[in-house]
Amino acid sequence: MSKQCSICGKKTTTGRQISHAHNVSARTWEPNLRRVRALVNGSIKRILVCARCLRSGKVHRPPVRTWQPETPEAAQP
Repeated sequence: MSKQCSICGKKTTTGRQISHAHNVSARTWEPNLRRVRALVNGSIKRILVCARCLRSGKVHRPPVRTWQPETPEAAQP
């Protein structure tokens, strides 16, 4: 899986790091990606989303499951 946001498409960029003494080296800037459960086309999927999209509300999170164990009294008619 690539280091790319599923919502906005933000991905790794490359460039040069220049020190105060003007020493130049190659470096990369990677987006702040989070693996989250989200509603995608009506189904729940795990996708990589950048922190900016999470913060701005572009990701629709699934509802929290409220599972209750069945009691023997409720199971009998």
